[in-house]
Amino acid sequence: MLKEPVAGRVKTRLGRGVGAVRAAGFYRAATRMLVARLAADPRWRLVLAIAPDAALATRALPRAGLRIGQGAGDLGQRMQRLLDRLPPGPVIIIGSDVPTIRPAEIAVAFAALGGADAVIGPSPDGGYWLVGARRCPCVPRAFANVRWSSPQTLADTLANLDGRSVATVPTVADVDEADDLARLGPALGRLVLPRR
Repeated sequence: MLKEPVAGRVKTRLGRGVGAVRAAGFYRAATRMLVARLAADPRWRLVLAIAPDAALATRALPRAGLRIGQGAGDLGQRMQRLLDRLPPGPVIIIGSDVPTIRPAEIAVAFAALGGADAVIGPSPDGGYWLVGARRCPCVPRAFANVRWSSPQTLADTLANLDGRSVATVPTVADVDEADDLARLGPALGRLVLPRR
């Protein structure tokens, strides 16, 4: 899931700490790195779900994979729409604010769906960096009444999946706040965060 990298409309919490222009620059660079890394893997088909829908043709986002609009609604409604409408088979959804994701981590999540109805990759802040579903025999309804961007996000989603088997993959931290950039390490931080 990607957003058009417009200053003031993307990574707004990060922007409060580093400025809106730098936050958008980080997002643009991180997205390019992530998409390039994942698009090259033949084990899956990469689909870029873009918001807003009017940005489907933007040149500010990478040119890889199929582009589709996320549609209207909150994050849960947009993610549910992806689970409902993508072609048959397992689906993994990730955000674009974890620039360190590697193909091996995505492969582990797909493998987990061989024995589970759903898979979740927790993040330390109470949310998650990855969610996926086998979607057979039916598509789970995982995202209703979830308190997004809160310490309860993961718990709310798991409550919606009660009665289904859920696998977890390792915890990975995403980049939401200025302090999160320190975790990237100096080299990666300089690569993805433009200088002032």
